[in-house]
Amino acid sequence: MFANYLIGLREGLEASLVVVILVAYLVKTDRRRLLPAIWTGVAAAIAISLGFGAVLTFGPRGLTFEAQEAIGGALSIVAVGFVTWMIFWMARSARTLSGELRGSVDRAAQGGRGALVVMAMLAVGREGLETALFLWAATQAAARDDASTTAPLLGGLLGILTAVAIATLVHRGVLRLDLGRFFAWTGGLLILIAAGVLSYGVHDLQEARILPGLHDVAFDVSHVLDPNGWVAALLKGTLNLAPVMTRLEVGVWIAYVVPVFALFLRQIRRPAPPRPATAPAVAPTPITTTDTTVAPSAHTPSTAHAAPTASTAPTAPATTIASEGARS
Repeated sequence: MFANYLIGLREGLEASLVVVILVAYLVKTDRRRLLPAIWTGVAAAIAISLGFGAVLTFGPRGLTFEAQEAIGGALSIVAVGFVTWMIFWMARSARTLSGELRGSVDRAAQGGRGALVVMAMLAVGREGLETALFLWAATQAAARDDASTTAPLLGGLLGILTAVAIATLVHRGVLRLDLGRFFAWTGGLLILIAAGVLSYGVHDLQEARILPGLHDVAFDVSHVLDPNGWVAALLKGTLNLAPVMTRLEVGVWIAYVVPVFALFLRQIRRPAPPRPATAPAVAPTPITTTDTTVAPSAHTPSTAHAAPTASTAPTAPATTIASEGARS
């Protein structure tokens, strides 16, 4: 349940923060008339995600056992791919997410309300589809182990509700959230969870007779660790590790965790790219008058000193103006 709570929290917070940034920017730029387009896109994204989850749940019914296992294993691997991409994308884009979304709003607003609806739907729907796919994979794994299939859905729902509450507090200024640190910690935990889902997917493909080694067991601690006990439930709920795993499952788990975790640590330790320096403000050119030179005559004495020119006039020191993105 914890793993699914974390998925709901992480994906829900990403989607909620996207909505908060879009709404706040439209309000700040006095374009409240465009807010209904944002909410329409959000509603469409939620509806599409729920429909996708329903198709995943009821679509494979009536198929043979091997076909269901094959579909479940393949979609579990796809879910791991989506989650891995999301982890690295957010680790790279957390610092610049607000500026990118503001630019997207400005471009979409030029295309009308329909463009804003599509932009909001895509921004939120991506997180919704990933959540639906991952929760479906978790319920399939729970059904295979004769565990409760409502616990993954309940954990995901609680995570989404927590994310909405956090985003609301952030929007009202009650809570300040360090997005970089939050996504770094949750990203590390999600890598371990995704590795467990990947091993589940491999096991499903073994049961579908697509991959070999179903009876080549790496370890079996079920005689020591009760599969229905709280320790086994904790390991299964956090790391998706089972008391009995095949050699291929263990090998895939290690082959995923080691390189992905190393690349993730490298990504989050990489220093942030320097913000583009804004051009210093140019001091206005002082307006000078050019003296007219009069030829000397007997009645006009010659000028001893030349009049000061613009090149000798003092200039104001240059100042650097911080951009809106730097201030925010």
